[in-house]
Amino acid sequence: MADDEKLSPAESMRSCCKFHWRGKLTVLVPLITLPILIFGFRNNRPELKCIYLIVNMAIFWITECVPLYITSLFPIIFLPLFGILSSETTCSLFFTNALVMFVGGLILALAIEYSNLHHRIALGTILLVGCSPRRLLFGLTVVTCFLSMWMSNSACTAMMCPIVKAILNEMEAQNIFTIYMTQEEEPVEEGEQRHPSKIAMAFYFSTAYASSIGGIGTIIGTGTNLTFKGIYETRFPDAKEKINFPIFMAYTIPIAVVANILLLYLSIQLTHMALFRPNSKTGQEIKSATSNKDILYGVIKDNYKALGRMSCHEIQVASVFTLMVLLLFTGNPGFMMGWSDALHLDDVKSSSIVFLAVVILFALPTQYTFFKYCCGSAPFTGRAMDACLSWTFIHNNMPWGLCFLIGGGFALAEGSKVSGMAKMLGQSMAFIESTPRDVVIGVTIVIAIACTTFSSNMAVCNILTPVFCEMALAVKIHPLLLTLPSTLAMSFAYLLPVSTPPNAIVCGYANIKTKYMAVAGILPTLLGIVLLWINAVTWGAVIFPDTKDFPDWANEARLF
Repeated sequence: MADDEKLSPAESMRSCCKFHWRGKLTVLVPLITLPILIFGFRNNRPELKCIYLIVNMAIFWITECVPLYITSLFPIIFLPLFGILSSETTCSLFFTNALVMFVGGLILALAIEYSNLHHRIALGTILLVGCSPRRLLFGLTVVTCFLSMWMSNSACTAMMCPIVKAILNEMEAQNIFTIYMTQEEEPVEEGEQRHPSKIAMAFYFSTAYASSIGGIGTIIGTGTNLTFKGIYETRFPDAKEKINFPIFMAYTIPIAVVANILLLYLSIQLTHMALFRPNSKTGQEIKSATSNKDILYGVIKDNYKALGRMSCHEIQVASVFTLMVLLLFTGNPGFMMGWSDALHLDDVKSSSIVFLAVVILFALPTQYTFFKYCCGSAPFTGRAMDACLSWTFIHNNMPWGLCFLIGGGFALAEGSKVSGMAKMLGQSMAFIESTPRDVVIGVTIVIAIACTTFSSNMAVCNILTPVFCEMALAVKIHPLLLTLPSTLAMSFAYLLPVSTPPNAIVCGYANIKTKYMAVAGILPTLLGIVLLWINAVTWGAVIFPDTKDFPDWANEARLF
């Protein structure tokens, strides 16, 4: 088109909306929802002011017309402006105990990556499990799940994707089976990256889904767990059921993690690796690959040998990490006297333990060759010793925006409580009080998974958890029964790349189309819903026996 050629009004409008829709949305959404705010000010209804803020933040979070992390800072501006919370109170919620614990967990995860310990764990486990395609998939799934319990889902997935790609490329190089679709199966333009085959997608999908499942295994595994902990303990400070490290793991590991991983593996085998269909094309490829498993074993063994002996750096990181886990477990385990009880250190929370480990890693050197200079050996080079953790590495790789996202959620939850908005929405669900308790639990799980399919699970957790807290009070069900299962459900986002970062990472890394992920995620999603519901109504009653009745402290909380 010539530079002096003018566009028609319709074409100009289409072009403007196509390239500048984000800026328009940031203006139109607040204006369209403005009547809610006006009505709230005219009638002195702080809950409506809070609804106005949450509706706008929810739309901004979903559309990402403004970066997620910037949207999370809106409470700092508008909660004081609307007279709901003071600036001091709002800002303090951006650095709570739960948030500090999350930051420390991310730093420790980066310490594992900095020492290269994660590669040793991954390759070592695969060698231990075996290298036939089915065993290899199982090994990668289990390793990913375990690592994701201690590091962020995104970092775990990003770390595992190159390992998966290297294994798949070796399979193709040895003519074991094809890892890309043919032009007839999925046409691509010249120069465009080819699409992975069904077998290759099985490895990538398992990596993404296992990261999400592993994340629910520990409090520090994913941000939604800590968001739930912060919101629940703030809303119910007198709750007798404490959400500490060992109790949380006891609740999630047996069914929500272990059983779910096994069923995930089975579902991927059924849908992508021709389980029980040995005569199909994929089944024949799997059979052929199994007969060549020694080749794969040799490749992985060579990669493992290339790592060399376990370095002093890796040993120290593993030791400090193990010490931290032991301290978190034994501080106040709930079923026995812990060290914090024995030493009367009840005010020492998990964040103190996590950051103790962080400080130790910054203090310890990666190796101890300097001792020989202390014994008289010469010459001394004068070179400074590197620490087990580098601040430059942390600064460059730390997802600082997640801190704003979680802090914004805590501020939003507190604003929802103080303004009465969460109570109003929760009481609007009082009509289901006559519905069986187990059915209500299932409904909250389905709502959580449905919402997180189309938006960030952190954003969904920040909005839904306060509402489920008040809903539990309205229908007289123990709040833990509606909040904890639904929080775990928010991590089971398997259908779309936008649902959670691990999905987006594998789709972008392997050039997987959304339609393939949508189909692959149907069965794991259904299985996840069933398992979370079973976990809540059976094993959950064992871990939290008092949840069968509506507690007295919850009755008192209804007054506030």
